[in-house]
Amino acid sequence: MNSDKQAVILKYNAQVPRYTSYPTAPHFRPMDMTEVQPHLAALPADHPVSLYLHVPFCHEMCWYCGCHTTATKKYAPVENYVTWLLREIRYVREQLPARLPVSHVHFGGGSPSMLLPQDFLSVMTALRDAFDILPDAEIAIEADPRGVSHDKAEAYAAGGVNRVSFGIQDFAPHVQKAINRVQSYETVEKSLSLCRRFGMTRVNFDLMYGLPLQTTEDVAQTVRLSMQLAPDRIALFGYAHVPWMKKHMRLIRDADLPDGAARLAQFARAEALLTAAGMLPVGIDHFVRAGDSMHAALQNRRLARNFQGYTTDGAETLLGFGASAISRLPAGFSQNAAHMTAYMQALKEKRLPVARGCILTAEDRMRADIIGTLMCYLSCDIGAVLQQHGFAQDMLDGVLEGMADLAADGVVQVQGRQIAVAPEMRQLVRVAAARFDAYFTRGQNRHVQAA
Repeated sequence: MNSDKQAVILKYNAQVPRYTSYPTAPHFRPMDMTEVQPHLAALPADHPVSLYLHVPFCHEMCWYCGCHTTATKKYAPVENYVTWLLREIRYVREQLPARLPVSHVHFGGGSPSMLLPQDFLSVMTALRDAFDILPDAEIAIEADPRGVSHDKAEAYAAGGVNRVSFGIQDFAPHVQKAINRVQSYETVEKSLSLCRRFGMTRVNFDLMYGLPLQTTEDVAQTVRLSMQLAPDRIALFGYAHVPWMKKHMRLIRDADLPDGAARLAQFARAEALLTAAGMLPVGIDHFVRAGDSMHAALQNRRLARNFQGYTTDGAETLLGFGASAISRLPAGFSQNAAHMTAYMQALKEKRLPVARGCILTAEDRMRADIIGTLMCYLSCDIGAVLQQHGFAQDMLDGVLEGMADLAADGVVQVQGRQIAVAPEMRQLVRVAAARFDAYFTRGQNRHVQAA
């Protein structure tokens, strides 16, 4: 990375949202099931939906983790949670107009691989009873390589899992120790081999840069080792150090974290190695093999972005199950209670455990369209979006004019009402997107750095 490019990225390396939704979750308001029920009942019976299952448990806490999860050595809390999760699935089904078709199922966490085989299969059976999971549906699970056994891999296959995502982060032992996630290359290789043996051949890896004690060579070696295992997709995330939100991150010393310039060098080195290995960039942090469905979605402008990041999932509705899970409905978003006590209490009272959310306005939809398009394709015809949503063509002229600083520094090009982020500046696309965010307030310690 040349020094001029580095200087520009560091200049704009502000705290901005990840834009996995718009409005973003910090702007949700209190909500209960009475606001959600009519929208569930109104879902079209013939439109495929997506399902997300949140399993908020891990054997131990990884210090870099920003997810809603709890560490436990005992299985009893997990087993009890499954009981309530099954009840929620049943309650949601009672609100729906029909047994809806399903195109995507995603198990996230936490560590969904904590589920014992019989509990995982119980959840899948409940989903198949409540929904019509389509024959070509993608069923994915985020797996901790340290917890994938022969019996679990067999259960995943029996349940229909056809994509597995492994959290790798970094293979360097000193980095693993610094983030409290020790797993050898051999452990990952063994778990991956088990999954592939049972037919789960679609494989995602999550890698991270910006971790404590991590060097550019550590990142490079992790990419090399990862490519030996031939994943189909790699997500290369920058570590988000938010100790004011996640107290366990206080176990990571600020002094051990690479600075902005070092983070940029780590990303650039990883990107160079991945592209040299034939991986194709998608969005700001994904790399996929040629021929992968995500790259096809990018080329055909069918790429989407949700709470799991970039996706080929084109369903307008995503139903979230479990504590803290977020649903996306045509009318807006709803989020379940995050605290286990509140989540379970609602279900005990035969209520959907909705706690927060928002109903989208016409302006929200228009701005979400612009932000989502920028995040996926690095460019957007603002005039076309305004026309599509029925807004005056000059509505966002002030925003476009206010991008003069980004344009002067080569981050964006603005021609009329069309905007494009320079490919070499794609790490700053969230900064450009934030200019269209009517809720975003600069200076709030709610978000993470752009690069």
